[in-house]
Amino acid sequence: MQFPTRLPKATPDQSLRTMGPLARREARNGLLFISPWIIGFLAFTLLPMLITLAFSFMNLKLLDNPFDASKFVGFKNYIDMLKDPQVWNVRPDSTPGSFWVTVRYGLIAVPISILLPMGIALLVNSKALKGHTFFRAMFYMPYIVPFIASIFLWAGVLNPQFGWVNLILLQLGVPRESLPGWIFDVNWVYPAYVILGIWGIGNAMLTMLAGMQAVPTDLYDAAKVDGAGGLARFWYVTFPMISPVVFYNLILSIVALFQYFLVPLALNTGNTSGFPGGLTMFYNLYLYLTFFVYQNMSYGSTLAWFLFLIILIVTLILFATARFWVYYAGERQ
Repeated sequence: MQFPTRLPKATPDQSLRTMGPLARREARNGLLFISPWIIGFLAFTLLPMLITLAFSFMNLKLLDNPFDASKFVGFKNYIDMLKDPQVWNVRPDSTPGSFWVTVRYGLIAVPISILLPMGIALLVNSKALKGHTFFRAMFYMPYIVPFIASIFLWAGVLNPQFGWVNLILLQLGVPRESLPGWIFDVNWVYPAYVILGIWGIGNAMLTMLAGMQAVPTDLYDAAKVDGAGGLARFWYVTFPMISPVVFYNLILSIVALFQYFLVPLALNTGNTSGFPGGLTMFYNLYLYLTFFVYQNMSYGSTLAWFLFLIILIVTLILFATARFWVYYAGERQ
């Protein structure tokens, strides 16, 4: 007796109209359990998105009537945004635009946010390392510390006058006049922000470690038989097998980059100029200031939707190029 290898697919009509009492009850209970999420998504995500989309075609301040037809301005906010020097300025003799500030910082921060967790995962996954559990816990522990607390902690550590880092550099013989100014210095503010961000790489390290531990050991054995060294085994075995995890962390890093504003907001409390030298006026911080400080609801909505489009385009590009370097073991080539 032969059994079918594939069950027939139920059509929507069959699944909804002809299901039995037990199936109907299970479907009703399932909808009941997910209804809080559905209601929350509709009320607190989809509806605000649609409202901000409407606001982006109007000229509204906080207390204006959104139903006033005279407030409709069409695409004027988008045209103004494309001409806004606070977003696009690239002249070297003036404050850089917030979009390019974000991109410039991302060129430093995103590679480090991928390569450093990968290197730490390789380290704690090494058989030669003693105390694996201890080091995994120590590298992951900073991730669970509240981020605001971490920001102020590192602001003290990197303080140019009495921070631990500069005090150690003084003890090592670095002249006081040559000490980095860190978050107060235009030449050191991005490295300082990157150091602050390294504090929270524990989650990326953990996901990459999980990917490495899922690599079949027989692949390494076969590579050793073929004479592959450590670097070759990483490049031809480890990296292809963990490439989906790398891709996942890359997407998260890109999205986090364009949403980056909490660190400069906390460190520059009361300063809306992007101190020092406008180099910390990130795009999302400019959006926040426009929306909640200057209370320009329409232009803030325009900036938000442009940010959404940029993230969407970059994500689609990454997914389109993933087939060239991301390997999924279950896929047929």
